[in-house]
Amino acid sequence: MANLIAAERISLALGTQQLLDEVSLGVGTGDRIGIVGRNGGGKTTLLSVLAGKQPIDSGRLTRTAGLTVGVLTQQDGLSPESTVAEAVLGDLAEHEWAGQARVREILDGLLGGVSLSAVGGHDALVGPLSGGERRRVSLARLLIDDPDVLLLDEPTNHLDVEGVQWLATYLSTRRATAGNALVTITHDRWFLDAVATLTWEVVDGRVEQYEGGYAAYVLAKAERSRVAAATEDRRQNLLRKELAWLRRGAPARTSKPKFRIDAANELIKSEPDPRNEVELVRFATTRLGKDVIDLLDASVSVGDRELITKQTWRLAPGERTGIVGVNGAGKSTLLRAIAGLHPLSAGKRKEGRTVQLAFLTQELRELDEVMGLKVIDAITEVKSYIMLEGKETSASSLAKRLGFSGSRQQTRVSDLSGGERRRLQFLRLLMTEPNVLMLDEPTNDLDIETLTSMEDVLDGWAGTLLVVSHDRYLLERMCNRQVALLGDGRIRELPGGVEQFLELRSAATRSEASTAPTSASAPAAASAGLSAGEVRELRKTVARLEKSLARSAEREQRLHQQLLEAATDHVKAAELDAQLREIHAERDQFEMEWLEAAERLDD
Repeated sequence: MANLIAAERISLALGTQQLLDEVSLGVGTGDRIGIVGRNGGGKTTLLSVLAGKQPIDSGRLTRTAGLTVGVLTQQDGLSPESTVAEAVLGDLAEHEWAGQARVREILDGLLGGVSLSAVGGHDALVGPLSGGERRRVSLARLLIDDPDVLLLDEPTNHLDVEGVQWLATYLSTRRATAGNALVTITHDRWFLDAVATLTWEVVDGRVEQYEGGYAAYVLAKAERSRVAAATEDRRQNLLRKELAWLRRGAPARTSKPKFRIDAANELIKSEPDPRNEVELVRFATTRLGKDVIDLLDASVSVGDRELITKQTWRLAPGERTGIVGVNGAGKSTLLRAIAGLHPLSAGKRKEGRTVQLAFLTQELRELDEVMGLKVIDAITEVKSYIMLEGKETSASSLAKRLGFSGSRQQTRVSDLSGGERRRLQFLRLLMTEPNVLMLDEPTNDLDIETLTSMEDVLDGWAGTLLVVSHDRYLLERMCNRQVALLGDGRIRELPGGVEQFLELRSAATRSEASTAPTSASAPAAASAGLSAGEVRELRKTVARLEKSLARSAEREQRLHQQLLEAATDHVKAAELDAQLREIHAERDQFEMEWLEAAERLDD
């Protein structure tokens, strides 16, 4: 493997901060590298150095002769006066790009087909496009150009779940060759695991290098810390809890984690589950009672468009639900309707008397009023102490858990980065001690370490949680239930999680693309070598398992209700807890079988 870009003892300081301190590394042919690290730690600066756009103070940076490099920054740089076709295809004539399967695949995957239908057609202007649409246009242009080295800064920002899935598949399979390379900054842990063969962590001016994606990085980091007898106990506990999730959660049921299972088992064999579900439900019931928020035969509209049609949804105490869906299906609007911030066009909303609701929006405007305050004062202005994990926790202690060191707590809010403001926004919400928490795209602007800390804090938070996110890892980590909006006005249960959502979307796309009866009877699975009979049997298996999962969910819901009623009867609660564990084990088995059958259909 030859180096395409080599850095030898490079150093760079911006202001008083030493971002790179005699760092040596290389980008080789075939490499797919993910860069992680704290906000403001130098990730984007390192990418700019590799791109040749950021001068270094000392050291040497070399490239192979004739190397082409393509860069995706967080600011797209698109001309608002350009048409979509001009921005994506440049000077390519239609007969040139239309005859290339690779170009058609990119247009289809990112822009809805060769007609660019997802962004309004060839002649649509770039200016009025949404952030997500502009991101897709920039990515499409870069992938069509196909440089030797791709440098991507947060490529999943503004992409929905399907967009992230397509991009990960394309980068790790279709584009991956022995002669090119990829370097990407990302906070999306699922994407990092799906794409990266190496992980670089930028920390304190160093670049620590790890084999594999996120799962391998977590294990290796924990092992290094253990061997070095690190004194950072809190960080060690977070890493081990994260490993427990990786081993026991949905990602462990696929082949994606690349770390050694034996080493992982040894490290986490004494680790409890990240959350004690029974205790959290019991605490949540004490705080909330039996009634939380109900939508009854509810419809939700924006203008003349109806997003939700006559749906009933009853939120339970302690429920942790993730919402996924296609762009424009109304995920954020549904969240606002549940919160009572968007009126229903039909039906009824009921809210329990004890509900204390907090809503993390995608906006940071609520911090405008505290811009002149220090971080710790902006937090204690809300409250100085809260109860978390059954004990009193100070504002300063909670701030440290979410990345604000003692000195950083004395920084003025106006001097914080975007990621730090997002953390502060979340902290101020927690200090109100809500018992219902709604998070709208909480991963925006947050680094992986902060996301892990946020998940850890919420592991001990007793209340009802609703999350809208395109981050598959976060949804599976924080939520034990997922629902989907598919654009048909329904709120659909997803016993198979995000994988089931993607399968439903794939099936819908195939159905729409079918133009003849024979097309419908020859699904993609047949092309992978399955006979028509095997396809039918697999579909029957998937349908049977979905019914079994639905029945398990109903039984689980009944047991939760019985548990609420027996909250003060410890003997009865223990019996119900044992039954719940049996159902969880049964559900895990059903999910594993479902995933295996679904993967065979998809292959």
